[in-house]
Amino acid sequence: MSGTTEMTISPNGKLSLDTINESLDKITTQHKRIGKIGTPKGLVKKKQGFDYVELSYMKNMANEQFPGWSWVIVKGEALGSNAYVVHGRLKWLDNGLWREGDMVAAHRIQTKRGTDEFVDIGNDIKSANTDCMKKAFNVYMDIAADVYRSEDPTLDDNQYKELMEKANKLDTDTAYTISKKIESQEINTSNYKAALAKLERLSG
Repeated sequence: MSGTTEMTISPNGKLSLDTINESLDKITTQHKRIGKIGTPKGLVKKKQGFDYVELSYMKNMANEQFPGWSWVIVKGEALGSNAYVVHGRLKWLDNGLWREGDMVAAHRIQTKRGTDEFVDIGNDIKSANTDCMKKAFNVYMDIAADVYRSEDPTLDDNQYKELMEKANKLDTDTAYTISKKIESQEINTSNYKAALAKLERLSG
């Protein structure tokens, strides 16, 4: 069911305050409804203890609820050789009002064990864009609110840097293992401090 409607514009080309308020009321109602839609259990997957859904499901939901939406990558850049960051912009017609929302997401760049050689930089860029789109669909359209109701478990750049500095002081194998655990979110915001403390004990 689409939440879009035709917007009535006055002869002078401006929207009336009543029209705007009516659209805002409809937006609130629709987003509450979407937020209560349960994601089919068969589509909810787990990765290192965290629930997630595929981008394809969120796109289908966006097509049903906000047909005509669009997504553009405003900027993409590498943070050294550690991560690729995507700044994206979602635009959608929300009950007669065109809205835009920006989102940023980063994806760790995978390297071959013991080297600085990239595994597949194209896939890392694609993953960063996918993560960015999923965050935007969830934050701005309330899609899969039942799945993503908790805080993003991804470590920030400072946390990642601190862990890797500790791991690199030990040995290459430890650094590689820690990097892969961060990438898979086995190490995340919920156990970051415990992982850091363990590395400090090992470096003794």
